[in-house]
Amino acid sequence: MKLSNFKFDVPKKLVALYPADNRDESRLMVVHRDTGEIEHKMFKDITDYFSEGDVFVTNDTKVFPARLYGNKEKTGAEIEVFLLRELNPELKLWDVLVDPARKIRVGNKLYFGDSDLVAEVIDNTTSRGRTIRFLFDGTMEEFHKTIDSLGETPLLKEFIERKVEAEDRDRYQTVYAKNVGAVAAPTAGLHFTPHLLKRLELQGVDVTSITLHVGLGTFRKVEVEDLTKHKMDSENYFIPEETVNLVNRALDEKKRVVSVGTTSLKTIESSVTANGRLKESSGWTDKFIIPPYEFKIANALITNFHLPESTLLMTASAFGGYDLVMKAYKVAIKEKYKFFSYGDAMLIL
Repeated sequence: MKLSNFKFDVPKKLVALYPADNRDESRLMVVHRDTGEIEHKMFKDITDYFSEGDVFVTNDTKVFPARLYGNKEKTGAEIEVFLLRELNPELKLWDVLVDPARKIRVGNKLYFGDSDLVAEVIDNTTSRGRTIRFLFDGTMEEFHKTIDSLGETPLLKEFIERKVEAEDRDRYQTVYAKNVGAVAAPTAGLHFTPHLLKRLELQGVDVTSITLHVGLGTFRKVEVEDLTKHKMDSENYFIPEETVNLVNRALDEKKRVVSVGTTSLKTIESSVTANGRLKESSGWTDKFIIPPYEFKIANALITNFHLPESTLLMTASAFGGYDLVMKAYKVAIKEKYKFFSYGDAMLIL
């Protein structure tokens, strides 16, 4: 597969700037792999396709407000600091991106608002990347509360071209988010409501979770034509015993195992036994799934409509079949489905 296989035009007006008024009233395209049929539904209709014994695997990572704005010592220049990952909690070391990067050198200090939070740049990692050490005298809990109060919801501004609003702190988070650590939301899960989850439960559908802390590497531009040469950034994941037991029981009973999002999909496909069953594990995964690929665990996928040439689209195409998924995307553009994080959803059966 080549990068150019995933090149097409999405009208800018189809990139959703805001979520649907109600989470489960986004549109849902249902794509049947066996027949090639495409249906047009609402997301809350998803219950029509599942029954007792089926299992939904969600990603319960929680997005933290990862975008901070600090001022450089002496000059006062405003610098955006995007927190990527915590390297050492005790030393308060973080991997970050800074903008404008040309103004930030090793040894510079940044001051954040009227708080006691200060950061010192201690290393360069990439052109925009830095390692910083936060200087803060309070407890770890107080430190994280300070980050939470100062930080901004990390919408990807290059795609969602508007200012972050107060509502985003709630809406750019799944209703089942629990484990803090992501800098981007697992967007397929944004469509679920507590009521919809309850309806699934009453049907005998099990909803269980893995954790994969989504990093910006998921959205990093692919710059090689040969996709086998693209290297994904590693992301931290955890697959608990309860999820393993539910998924393997469903596989044994020939039930549906539904991956809610490509983040859940690559996590469970990163931890497969020799006989094709899910195993309990934790660690880091840089798995990059492109067509063709034989999936061992999931047999249904819920995903959003992704942008051209994105790794998310490539993974969805591997699951649904390249030709069928690209056909579905042509239909989506014609029918004016909304794309990207706050957009509509696709169910591939």
